[in-house]
Amino acid sequence: MSKPIITGLMSYGMSGRVFHAPFLATNPGFIFKAVVERHEKSASLKYPGLLSYNSIDELLNDDEIELIVVNTPNFTHFDFAKRALQAGKHVLIEKPAAVTGSEVKILFELGRLLNLQVMIYQNRRYNSDFLAVKEVIESGRLGNLIEVHFRIDRYRMAIGNKQFKESKEIPGNGLMYDLGSHLIDGAISILGKPLSYIKTTASHRPGSQVDDYFQFHLKYPNQLNVYLTGSLLIAEPEYGFVVHGTSGSFVKMRADVQEAQLAANVMPLDAGFGIEEAESAGKLVLIGHDNQKTVEWLLSPKGAYNQLFDEVNQSIRNHSSFPVSEEQILWQLEMLES
Repeated sequence: MSKPIITGLMSYGMSGRVFHAPFLATNPGFIFKAVVERHEKSASLKYPGLLSYNSIDELLNDDEIELIVVNTPNFTHFDFAKRALQAGKHVLIEKPAAVTGSEVKILFELGRLLNLQVMIYQNRRYNSDFLAVKEVIESGRLGNLIEVHFRIDRYRMAIGNKQFKESKEIPGNGLMYDLGSHLIDGAISILGKPLSYIKTTASHRPGSQVDDYFQFHLKYPNQLNVYLTGSLLIAEPEYGFVVHGTSGSFVKMRADVQEAQLAANVMPLDAGFGIEEAESAGKLVLIGHDNQKTVEWLLSPKGAYNQLFDEVNQSIRNHSSFPVSEEQILWQLEMLES
């Protein structure tokens, strides 16, 4: 096995605690060396021996660190990732990669110039529910696709206290940049670049400065229509995935358990990690040649966030292509900033 990658984490907020630290600490492809904690020093209580730096400069000045996870607020991604690359570090950048496509192009070009990997963290590709939908679509069992809906529904009337998400003065704000990046990535990772798209945004919460509703209508060849929707004011969530084709339909609620398990201190190597409950199975309805309807309940594959980190390791150690491509990220940013 290749030498583990010595890694530093830029923040120990929610994304650091839930989506990154547990994998960096347990995946044998990494050595989780250091984290930036400006105030409360709590990371080492869970990860003994972990260094806690007071600033990003201290983290970047650690010559032993090879990889930096940039998991700071959206508007800082470009500057911090650029600084990490200039310090000689590979980078794994939380979604969205940056606020604009021009910023992302600079990062990819700088990475090539310095022979460093620039990778974007699109973890919902590895959700159990998304993997189930992808399997059904790619199996061809639905025939020619006609209509696809991916959506994320939440209910949160109150204005959040994170200004970088709620202030119109800060670039990369609002629900579209937060969740739209996931939904766009899901669609293009399976279906590719659309022929065209229409974007709609709205703001419904009293006092909101930013969008709390969005929908992208993507048009693909053969009259396929794809709808990507997110809202903060849906009291009764709809199916997260609806796929209709000429031979049948597949519907499924969002049911990936990885985030909830990690927040509850279930670690990636624990038994049962990433496994959905059986009652969360997706419903596949097919119409046969005799016009008879058959119904199957499909269990999801195991959620696989750890696979993403395996692919980060392979990209750095073996120069393998990272599955979230530069082209896909540029398509995503084009839609977000349009």
